[in-house]
This record gives sequence, structure tokens and C-alpha cells, in this order.
Amino acid sequence: MTSLGDKDSVQMHNLFQGSWTQVSCPCCVSDRVEPLVLIRLSNKVQPITKRWLISLIEASKRHGGAALLAHPGEDECGDVIVVSAPRCTLLRATEDLGLCKKYRNGDMVAFSYQDRDNFSNVDNMQEFLTLAERQYIVKNELDSLQAQKKQRIPGVTEATGVLEAWGNIFQKLAKAGMIKDIVPLHDQQRLNDLGKTWYSGKQIWGQPLDAIHSYFGGTVAFYFSFLDFYTWALVPPALLGLVLTFLMPGGGSSGEAMGDDDGPSVSGHMVQAVFSMLWSTLFMEFWKRRSSSLSHRWGTLQLSEGFAEPRPGFHGTLGINPVTGRLEPLFPEWKRQLRVGLVSVPIVVLFMGLVVLGMIGFYHGEALAQGFHQDRGSWFSRALLYLPSVVHIVYTNMLGNVYSTVALQLTEWENHREESSFQNHHTTKVLLFTFFNNFAVLFHIAFYKQDLPLLRKRLASLLILAQLLNQFTEVVVPFIVDRFLSAPQKDQQEDKLDEDTLRAQRFLPPFPGLFGEYIELLLQFGFLSLFSCVYPLTATLLLLNNITEIRGDAYKICKLFRKPFSPPVSNIGVWQTAFEVLGFVSVMSNCWLLLLSPRVQEFCLEGGISSKNILLFAILVEHVLILFKMVLAFMIPDEPDWVRIKREQKEFQSMQALGQQKL
Repeated sequence: MTSLGDKDSVQMHNLFQGSWTQVSCPCCVSDRVEPLVLIRLSNKVQPITKRWLISLIEASKRHGGAALLAHPGEDECGDVIVVSAPRCTLLRATEDLGLCKKYRNGDMVAFSYQDRDNFSNVDNMQEFLTLAERQYIVKNELDSLQAQKKQRIPGVTEATGVLEAWGNIFQKLAKAGMIKDIVPLHDQQRLNDLGKTWYSGKQIWGQPLDAIHSYFGGTVAFYFSFLDFYTWALVPPALLGLVLTFLMPGGGSSGEAMGDDDGPSVSGHMVQAVFSMLWSTLFMEFWKRRSSSLSHRWGTLQLSEGFAEPRPGFHGTLGINPVTGRLEPLFPEWKRQLRVGLVSVPIVVLFMGLVVLGMIGFYHGEALAQGFHQDRGSWFSRALLYLPSVVHIVYTNMLGNVYSTVALQLTEWENHREESSFQNHHTTKVLLFTFFNNFAVLFHIAFYKQDLPLLRKRLASLLILAQLLNQFTEVVVPFIVDRFLSAPQKDQQEDKLDEDTLRAQRFLPPFPGLFGEYIELLLQFGFLSLFSCVYPLTATLLLLNNITEIRGDAYKICKLFRKPFSPPVSNIGVWQTAFEVLGFVSVMSNCWLLLLSPRVQEFCLEGGISSKNILLFAILVEHVLILFKMVLAFMIPDEPDWVRIKREQKEFQSMQALGQQKL
């Protein structure tokens, strides 16, 4: 079954009413329990093991449980457990996460369990918390389950069935193969309604961000908000590129724009360079303002910064944490640093060496193609001039895919305790390699060989070929697989399990995450901000690509993958820093590309300006532009005034409350 139908969604909720554990807390008693998360078990799991796991999920926190609600599915011998959450567990988790919710006066206030009766919709969890928040809380509670003492898992006789004291239970069960996966359940009616307003409509401007946030969570909503903001921010540079290419004197025809002349005129080159610097600065500053507005609206402006629990993949020797006093796995920091310095760093350098090796091969192939074209002078030999670039692009993409797997395994092996540390180290590895892999050859062409026609041709190959491949692999291939290859298998399974609508998502692959999507946008931003003065049509091609990218990504997450868990976030995280760094590098890149332009050099020589004076002038202009960029970024506040006032009001109220407690 490709998805749950509207009727099936109702049946799914009705199927599991009346068989849930009765909650002792009076405020949590409800006539209707909402299934939130599906735990898929191995078919080898014994009924006694399943009953033990259900009792653990239902037990209170003080007895080592998750304080959730569990349902055995069709029967005790089945391979699924359906999990929900009582009101008290959801409310306490809301406070622990530091989420802000609407107070009785209409303001967004950090939720307090003791003051819960003064918050709006607190009696209706489907209104008080979004579906994504409720499902994330359930997943977080399950991941936090720890064994209170050393014990054997009931029904498991193998050595893998021993739980160490304070060991992570779900991590142990997953490693032992007893838990296949944990999946948030779809609400098909809401998903259908979201699809109609998101990717099925005819509009190309704006997205239903609140509906996306409510259904898929903060990480997904912030990505699509950033993608939408970035796409329409491409309109001004795209229009400028069209004007410089086709209307300004010396801009060249469309054929010349592909790299067969010296590029834009001196004035056009300067306009494009200065505009790229200004655009990248304004884009990031206005995105920060938009991000803070969304964070306030979604209640994540002041997320809790409490000491995080160990991530599920963390392992070490059991001991007392000196900070929290809790018994948990400990891993010496010096061992982690040794792993990073003696293993991870050399492997990253090795892959960068492979990038250099590919670059050497590219130049060798370029020389062969140039010689062949000089000998033959035909249209065929002219087309072959692009072959080295195409082959090198394929090589770098394949190398990047291999490195992505290696980087993830290295970061896992480094054994970081906190999830934030793990993500930062992984992202740093990938960003360093991605930047080197995709931009090293361009910088070499521009600043070492100083061959701007070759740079322009290389950019054209990257932007046209890479975007075509991207559209094919991310839109066409998944659509064909979903429509023609996967449908027969899903329909066959649907005939067998028509009554078990909860099993629908198991036939879909897990969501791969947004890492690759952010990398793609970062590369686009790099091509545009670093080199668009050489190839003014860069923004135009990116704009056309991203208009379809928005709908393609929306279709994929709704139709082709399982629904992901999404933690509350206040921004796009480390990716914002990466974009800002590229913005600063773009100032230096555009200044030196302007200096190396043949027409600029010719203009300077005709004016009798020496090479030394040209160099000094370029350095002066670079420093002035960097200073101007910093001043411009300082003058534009990172958050709107109304958000700043709301934030300061919350800080003042917190100080007042703390003072009253001391009295």
C-alpha cells in the first residue's frame, strides 16, 4: 500500500481504542487515545519479550519506565507495538524541552508544568502540541530508557540478551536485532490536505510553513522556509545576470556567455562583483530576521540548554558522571581527541589528496581535448572540449558519496557523548571536504592558471549538467520507482494486510535526512557568491532549478519516504555559519576575479597603471568591501524589534519570578 487512505486513517485510530493501559493520573484519563509511534519488532521476538517491553514502556519514571501508553497491535504474538503518550508525560516533556506555548493573555511563554492551567488549549493535546512534537516526545522517552540493574531480557537465551546496569535498552534491542525500527505514524487526512496546498497546487510563491511545522516538525519546516527564502532571493541576481549577458555592451550573446569570449565588460564585471557581495550579505541578514520570527511563532526561541543525555550511540565504561552525578557510560576525552587527530584527520587529508589527483587528471584531459580540437577543428572536437569537465564532475560526485559514508563512520567511531557534538563534528568533516572537492579546481583555474574562459566553461558545465542530474535523480527516479516498481509489491501486501493499516509505512525507505539538501544549497550559494561575476547566468540557472526543487522535495518527503522524527529547533544550525563564511570569502574571490579579468587588465594597461599599483588597489578595495560588509551586517538587526521586545519581556519576567522565589 503506497499510503494510508482516508478511511484507513479513521480505522487506524478506532482500531486501538479501549485496549490501552489505564493511567493512574486522573488528568490523563481520556476516552480517545491517539496512536503516535509504531515499534516494529523482529518476527523472532517471543511473546514474553514483547510483554516485558510493553510493561517497561508503561511503567512510571520512578520505576525505570517511560510513562507512556502501549498497545500490542493485533495480538500479543504480533510484531508491532503501538505507542501513545498520556497528557502528564507530554506536558512534563514540554517543560523539559523549553518550548514556549500560548499563555492566557495571548503571549508565547516558556511552558511551566506548575502553571499549566493558565496556558491555552492545555486540556487538548492535539491543539496544545503539534503532531510532530508529540511524536518526538514519545521517541525521546523511548530512547531515554535505561536498565535499572543488570538483567537478562525475558525470552532471550543468547549472550546478546544481557542488559548491563544503566545501559540503553532500545539501543541494546536494536543491536540485537529485536527491534527493526521505530516509525512515527502518518495522519493520512492531514497529509493529503497538506499535499494539496504544498506540491499539488499551481502556486509557485510561498509555502504552508505552519502546516509543515505542525506535521513534519521544526527541522523540516526550517529547511523548506530557507529553501523558499533563498529561491526567491535569487530573483534580483537572476535579472541582473540576464541584463549583463544579453543587454549590456560587451555582455556577449548566449553562445559567448557559455565561455567563448572574455566575458562581461569592465563595468558589467564590476557591477556583478559588487552586487554579489551586497546580495550575499543582505540575504543572510534578512534570513536571520525571518528565522527569529519563525522561531518565536513556533515556540522555539528559548529552547532548553540543559545538560543533555548521552546520545544512543555513545558507549564507554560505566561510572559516575562528575557533572550530573548519574551512573552512565564514560569515555575519556583524551581518547576521543587521539581518534580525531591520529585517524580522522589523516583520512580527511587522504580524501583531499584524491581530490587533487582528480584535478590533475582533469587538466591532463583538458590538454588532450584542446590538442585534438586544434588538429581537427570540427563540431565533434569542439563538443569534446566539455568532456574533461563532465568526467571530472562525475568523479567528484562519486568521491563525495564515498566520503559521506566514511565521514559518518568516522564520527560514530569517535564516540561523542552529546548529539550536538556528534552533528557538529560530522558536519565539519563533510563541509571541509565538500568545499575542497567542489571549489578547489575552480580556485586553481581562476587564481593559479588565471584562465577565466576555462573557468567560465567549467561553471557552465557544473551548473547545467549537475542540475540536470540532480533533477533526474531526486525527482524522476523516485517518481518512477514509486509509481511503477514499488506499487505492485505494495498492492500485493495490501491485499494480505488490509485490516492492518499501521504496517503501511514499513514498505517505504527511511527518510535520508536533510544533510544532502543543505549541501546542495551551500554549493549553489558558493557558485553564485564566489564566481557569478565570471558567469552572470549562474543565478538564472539556479532559480529555474530551485522552483522545481521545492515541489520535488515536498513530494518526496510526503510520498516516497517514511515520516521522520523531527526535534524542535530554533534555526538551521551550523549551516547558517557555513553560509556566512562563504559570504566573507566571496568578497575576496570577486575582488581578485575582477583584477584577473582580461578586460580589466587591458583597461589598466591602457591607462598606464603599473601591475604593482593594480595589486595595491585590489587589496585596498578588498579591505574596504569587507569593512563595508561588516558594517552592513551590524546595521541590520538579527531579529525584528517586536521579536526582541518579546524576548526581553520574557527575560524580565523570568528575573522577577526568580526574585520572588528568593523572597
